[in-house]
Amino acid sequence: MTHSAYLFRRLSFAWLLLASIPGLLLLTQNQLFPLIDLHSHLAQTLYWITMTGTAPYGVATVLFVLAIAYRLMPKALFMNLFLAIGLSQVISLSVSHTLKSYFKEPRPNLVFLAEQALPTNEQLSLDAFYQLDKQGRSETISNALDGLKVAEPEMRLDSRIHQHWENEIGYSFPSGHTIFAVTLVLTASYYLLLAGLPSLVIALWSWGFLMGLSRMLLGMHWPQDVLFSTFLAAFISCLSVFLVSKLRPLPQALVNKAKP
Repeated sequence: MTHSAYLFRRLSFAWLLLASIPGLLLLTQNQLFPLIDLHSHLAQTLYWITMTGTAPYGVATVLFVLAIAYRLMPKALFMNLFLAIGLSQVISLSVSHTLKSYFKEPRPNLVFLAEQALPTNEQLSLDAFYQLDKQGRSETISNALDGLKVAEPEMRLDSRIHQHWENEIGYSFPSGHTIFAVTLVLTASYYLLLAGLPSLVIALWSWGFLMGLSRMLLGMHWPQDVLFSTFLAAFISCLSVFLVSKLRPLPQALVNKAKP
């Protein structure tokens, strides 16, 4: 077995775990929103997790991973990691924006607000919502949330999640946060395993798993958004690692460390 096949076999197991929850939800026709109290400490924790993949904080997340890798990896291996992460993130960002504009799927939180019996002047129409500019969409969500306090007073949102709903006014499919996180997790994990750093892989996997979970629990994405994004991220990651390996073949001494 080649070193690449060995590593990809190990990473495929981690990928299956990342895809397990949205896959199960899709098969059973269930979703996670609205499941939790969006004013709870759990919701606040999920908010901070999701913010690690939100611009501009996502850039800080990538830099944090690169900084750790730089300190712990051989420099030749780090350069390949750097190139692969850079390439994969450029591809994932471009693909995500293109697909969102094509599919034009409304987010779960918008569908939820549109279904509520809100006061007449605060009702939200999905068709009208996406005809508005960014400021108009944010104001519409803010008004709808004001009406929700009257219609469903038991459903409260933490102020930061309230603001996040107002800021995230684009389409739902696919999940840009999930593509970002899973692409980073899989791409970085390939080189971290080459460097003999499995504990960092586990930490990255946990973060990636929680990212997808947070997007569904906070009402920002449907299970199919997260599941498809997990598939797409795996393809982008594999492509990036393959292209970088052709551009900069690794020294055989580094390759041998990854063999079983």
